[in-house]
Amino acid sequence: MKLEIPRPPGYVLAAGMVSLGGFLNGYDTGSIGAVTEMPFFTSSIGELTPFLRGFTVSLIMLTGAFPSFFAGQLADRFGRLAIVAAGALVFAIGAALEGCANKLAMFLVGRALCGIGEGLWISNITVYITEIAPSARRGMLVSMPQFMANAGICVGYFTCYGSVQIESSFSWRAPYIIQAILGLVLATTPFILPQSPRWLLLNGHRDKAIKELKRLDFSAVEAEKDLLGPAAEQQISARQPGAVEGLTRLFRKPYRKPALLALYVLGVIQLSGIDGVLYYAPTLFAQAGISAKTSSFLASGLSAILMLAISIPAVLFTDSVSRRTNVITGGSILTFCMFTIGTLYASNSVTPQNPARWLVIVLVFVFGLAYSATWGIVGKIYASEIQPAATRSAASSVAQGLGFFTNWIVAIITPVLLANSSFGAYFLFGSICFVSVLVLMFSMPETKGLSLEAIQEAFLVPGTAQRGRVVSLLKRWAGLGGSVPVAVGGAQTTESAIELRDLGGLLTQDAAASGVQTTSLESGSERSGRA
Repeated sequence: MKLEIPRPPGYVLAAGMVSLGGFLNGYDTGSIGAVTEMPFFTSSIGELTPFLRGFTVSLIMLTGAFPSFFAGQLADRFGRLAIVAAGALVFAIGAALEGCANKLAMFLVGRALCGIGEGLWISNITVYITEIAPSARRGMLVSMPQFMANAGICVGYFTCYGSVQIESSFSWRAPYIIQAILGLVLATTPFILPQSPRWLLLNGHRDKAIKELKRLDFSAVEAEKDLLGPAAEQQISARQPGAVEGLTRLFRKPYRKPALLALYVLGVIQLSGIDGVLYYAPTLFAQAGISAKTSSFLASGLSAILMLAISIPAVLFTDSVSRRTNVITGGSILTFCMFTIGTLYASNSVTPQNPARWLVIVLVFVFGLAYSATWGIVGKIYASEIQPAATRSAASSVAQGLGFFTNWIVAIITPVLLANSSFGAYFLFGSICFVSVLVLMFSMPETKGLSLEAIQEAFLVPGTAQRGRVVSLLKRWAGLGGSVPVAVGGAQTTESAIELRDLGGLLTQDAAASGVQTTSLESGSERSGRA
């Protein structure tokens, strides 16, 4: 009997291939810290002061912030994949410059170009996957770039762990040669992948969009209901904004709420301190009284492996847990870790003889793992899926740009904070985590299991998403909620998944009061069948 392995659907293959961008982002994160400490790097580039080392490490985030602000506008005009290819090519050139550098200036130019490349592609690969993924699997597929980033961190560390044994400058150049090659691979993949059907529809290419849907093995029923239905046509028929108008539109009703929510999710919560943990974990462990050699292994090797391991179930079960539960639970764990570590240091409990130092080490690991399993994955999913079609790329790109910038701030200030206070950084990051949990608890509607068009309908009618959230909270407090199966249109789903969809009455009331005409997401064939 011949064993046949079924071919994955086209949308899974496309999401996996474009997620190479996430791997490259993680690979740099996992390798740059080790590279700057290699003896042959020092002999080739020169000794770096602590500030200069921090600047060198974080430069890629600073330069990545600026192109992110307009990458969405470019993608709306030229296509998601075209901008991914352009960014990958710029990244490959930058990585090649880093690998060939003999002076710090050339190395910094290479890192700056790598940042520009990442700024062009990171938000657009998320938007691309969001637009090609079926509703039921969108969370898992959109989380693939973050999973690949964690894999890149792990591979980047072990590449350096092996190459450091080479007795030449190739020891630190090898990681950048690998990055340049992978950058070229990413630059070519968009030419063989299907275009985003939603982008094609938005630009009036309906026939081509239908062909791409077939290449993606997209469900005909879901395509007819969501992508080709009257509600989607109404959104597509709206006049598309120019570059400047597209950015200003983000902050006007009715686009303002999802745009600001995306900015908060991808921007402000990056101030939780995760990049301080990723880049300066050896410093954190050394501060707790662990020897430098042991600290380096724990920080780079073990943390990379554990973050990759926890990403696997986190990705697989993304669509089984509500977005709100994921974010609130994760944020609570992050808050607890930071406040507890800060308290231990403030009370002078962390000494080489006190077992409290091991608690600090465990909590640093728990913080990184909790972020990787919750905020790191769900943040990008949620920020992209709540945006209307007309502003999805622009909002996601601006939010990603803010995320780059806040990450850069954390990478710059963390060593300064640690040098001036053993506990100040932890209380600062813990407070930001706590405030973020409160903000998201009261402003984040549930979206799991909903089509992009259904989410947009709810958000675009003023007040309905917020009132739906209040109704859902009241039901749960009264013992009527929970993730129990509910029959909707003959199909089984959960109460959390239909939270926005259940706003039909509110949508109708708002439409009658404001004169807004709402359109059903049903296909024409479904409506005529009932008639």
